[in-house]
Amino acid sequence: MLFWLFDQLADTFHALNVFRYLTFRGICSVITALLMALLLGPRMIRKLTDRQIGQTVRTDGPQTHLQKSGTPTMGGALIILALVISTLLWADLSNHYVWVVVFVTIGFGLIGWYDDYLKIKHKNSRGIGSGNKFLGQSAVALIATLWLFTTAQGPDETQLIIPLFKDISIQLGLFGYLVIAYLVIVGSSNAVNLTDGLDGLAIMPTVLVAGGLAVFCYLAGNTIFSSYLGIPYIAGAGELIIFCAAIVGAGLGFLWFNTYPAQVFMGDVGALSLGAALGVVAVIARQEIALFIMGGLFVIETLSVIIQVASFKLIGKRIFRMAPLHHHFELKGWPEPRVIVRFWIISLMLVLVGLATLKLR
Repeated sequence: MLFWLFDQLADTFHALNVFRYLTFRGICSVITALLMALLLGPRMIRKLTDRQIGQTVRTDGPQTHLQKSGTPTMGGALIILALVISTLLWADLSNHYVWVVVFVTIGFGLIGWYDDYLKIKHKNSRGIGSGNKFLGQSAVALIATLWLFTTAQGPDETQLIIPLFKDISIQLGLFGYLVIAYLVIVGSSNAVNLTDGLDGLAIMPTVLVAGGLAVFCYLAGNTIFSSYLGIPYIAGAGELIIFCAAIVGAGLGFLWFNTYPAQVFMGDVGALSLGAALGVVAVIARQEIALFIMGGLFVIETLSVIIQVASFKLIGKRIFRMAPLHHHFELKGWPEPRVIVRFWIISLMLVLVGLATLKLR
């Protein structure tokens, strides 16, 4: 909205030309989302507390978590609000990629909101159930992937890029594209949700990965840089810098209140939507494998759950003291802040490795 306004006025007031630069609008997007989250956060926390919208803590988890019962949840709505408004203010709304990522974010956010609502209403951690949740996620993801495939302008937008190799890529047909894009979006959504188990644990890696994806989007949307680096040129992908920057700003603003000891939890409304947002951005930029690397912490947390369940069903033994993995280290005696910060460090290193694949080709 503001981009359109300033773009119209730029020919008259030349100083406004600065708003035509993606990098400048990206900075504006970060600041806008951050300030919105910081300003609206206290009021939202008070509203959640007054309405007794508190977290239901699993009794089979670490005993130190029992004291968190009743902490306001569904704070992810604050992230979505700041993220979407900042994106609509600073992005070029004629770019269809902007609407795809906003659609996915809101769609998964609504699924998470309803799940949180039922958990609070019935005072248990079941929510809408895994089957119904998966069905809703699948519907939103398939609509988005079909939208992206049918609007693709060329083969570069539907091929799978293999990092470390300039000349190796796999051209995907409709079925292959739908399967991979679907798995990335839904898988990323659930992976972030599984990671969201400690104060601030999921939001900081989300911010870091969003920052990394912003770099990929900028390069993919630039003909010179994409050609030099040997990555596909995706016309319009650069506009997603605004969206990724908004995730960074909204995420940091939320972390102000979510850091240990948390004043508010993001809930499924935040975790499901943010994970899906990262997934769909990676699909658009054709960097699904890079997302797998940069979001390696989410992958490890998910694999720990899969391994734990498989081990118990096959041999009747548990590999970890508890899954996801962060609970395993808690039960080993690590204080919660130590687990959180060390996992943040791992996430930062993985994002740097993912970015390094741009040159290691």
